[in-house]
Amino acid sequence: MTSRTRNAHADTPARVTIRDVARAAGVSLGTASRALNRSGPVSEAALLAVERAAKALAYAPDPIAQSMRTGTSGVVGLLVSDLANPLYARIITAVEMRLQREGYAMVVGNTHNSRAQEELMVDLFRRRRVDGLILGPCEAERADYLEQVSRDLAVVAMDRDFGATGSGVHVDHFRGAYEACRYLLDLGHTRIALMTSDGALRPGRERIDGYRVALAERGVAVDESLVRASRSAMDLSFSDALALLSSSPRPTAFICLGTRILSGVLQATRQSGHRVPRDVSLICVGDGDLPQLYSPAITAVSWDLEAVGTAAAEILLRAIGSGDGRGEAATQGRREARLTTQMILRESCAPPPSASD
Repeated sequence: MTSRTRNAHADTPARVTIRDVARAAGVSLGTASRALNRSGPVSEAALLAVERAAKALAYAPDPIAQSMRTGTSGVVGLLVSDLANPLYARIITAVEMRLQREGYAMVVGNTHNSRAQEELMVDLFRRRRVDGLILGPCEAERADYLEQVSRDLAVVAMDRDFGATGSGVHVDHFRGAYEACRYLLDLGHTRIALMTSDGALRPGRERIDGYRVALAERGVAVDESLVRASRSAMDLSFSDALALLSSSPRPTAFICLGTRILSGVLQATRQSGHRVPRDVSLICVGDGDLPQLYSPAITAVSWDLEAVGTAAAEILLRAIGSGDGRGEAATQGRREARLTTQMILRESCAPPPSASD
């Protein structure tokens, strides 16, 4: 060993171990372990002595050793389709805050709305031995895939299909689209375009169903050309909206998913020379900065994003807690939370031009 190597080792402080804490507290190693892990009977005096020693020595448990001993990692994985989506930011923050209160760290991954990428990330998280997974929507939602993953890992689906035995959080997108369409019908609109995510995904499918039911109740035939379900909610819908606004008869109202689909629709209305709400009424599905700050402010179908994240974390924590260790996740039973939507009325809706002239 060279002198440089010896000096480098000499300058590196030795890691404080639980043995050092026990020695400083004047207790046995077992007592120190029980005190630090709150895992067994310890006198108040010994507990206080260990806590003081740990603080004085700046003792930090070895996470690898803890993981080997307990069979858990203290880490949860969360996958979403688009980290750039501002709606996800609020959900992720709520999940993280709830998990932190229970001592869990969170690792977030981006699937880019790709099933292959999702499966790759799930496999990576499993190999890293996360204690549980929260999975957001993806391009192909197979309940059997979630069932397979949940055989040895706690899994919570977030606004996606999870089958008869899985657990998850759903937003009532059917009711949201139904009420939005009813509101426009009440204003006199019958040519209402719906621009949403792919109908293969649960949120898109529910919105299309709600839209159809609302029209049917008023005796309005569904014009299939007005239903534009993108393969990905991340695709800008400028060209679709421009084509619709150039058609005859054109739609007099749009219900569109935000933020990117909404951006495409707004761009199309400007380029085609139509003004909101004089020529075209707009309702955004999902509230945020764009619908709030746009002029005129855009009426929105909203839901509590923080509640979505908190509910997903709560369900996952219960699943982890009731699993009695790894490999028990599939025995915990179905848990589901369903959240409602609400309409936030702003300035973007008015009777259609033919009704107001």
